[in-house]
Amino acid sequence: MPQPTPRHEPNLALHIEDLTVAYNDKPVLWDIDINVPPGVLAAIIGPNGAGKSTLIKAVLGLLKPSAGHIYLHGEPYAKQRRRVGYVPQRSSVDWDFPTTALDVVTMGLYGQLGWLRRPGRAARTKALSALEQVGMADYAERQISQLSGGQQQRVFLARALVQDAQVYFMDEPMAGVDATTERVIIGLLKKLREQGKTVIVVHHDLQTVATYFDFLLLLNVRLIAQGKTSEVYTAENLRAAYGGQIALLQTAQIPQTPPTVAETV
Repeated sequence: MPQPTPRHEPNLALHIEDLTVAYNDKPVLWDIDINVPPGVLAAIIGPNGAGKSTLIKAVLGLLKPSAGHIYLHGEPYAKQRRRVGYVPQRSSVDWDFPTTALDVVTMGLYGQLGWLRRPGRAARTKALSALEQVGMADYAERQISQLSGGQQQRVFLARALVQDAQVYFMDEPMAGVDATTERVIIGLLKKLREQGKTVIVVHHDLQTVATYFDFLLLLNVRLIAQGKTSEVYTAENLRAAYGGQIALLQTAQIPQTPPTVAETV
């Protein structure tokens, strides 16, 4: 009788060992070890070219690592696919594809339905509920090409929500959206955390990190630091990650709350 495959760190939402990813023999991620507990709202931050999006794509099997192992709740992604939701960068999506907002969200259910099974009334009801959660129910039949950037991002967030995943990965979901949409998005992410979900977000606005996130992965090809935001978000760690690219607006002693920082472009 075959023995069951052992699970690796099943008490962690995301466990990564010795991960290296390279493009044309140039490492983009080098020997990364990551441990993210369940039920946190985590940010991945770092300068341009740090490997933030690459990390998510490697976890989701979209890129093949040169070395290393990745586990979600103790098992490889292939076994946990249905428990994982993903929101890609908006710039990577073909928004001219002729489909409605409701259809985009319904696509998030295909992993449960199977590609050959046509979505029924229950699936459409679930998709409409997800659109309502992001304030887009009135746009269900609107072509996605006719939506604003912020509205498109809300639709993709609804597509992730409808999957009812345990772990969500989101690649800069708040990039280029208006303040109202950003508040909607972060409100939903915090609600997911309250439900015991794990949400891991590539984030670019350093000034909101301490307000939005309770766990932090600080990355620049190598992992600089990881852990509770209150412990990791320090001037020393930020200098190690960003070097001359970062201007610390408050350079006196680090207070109980992190300093205000601004990333130069």
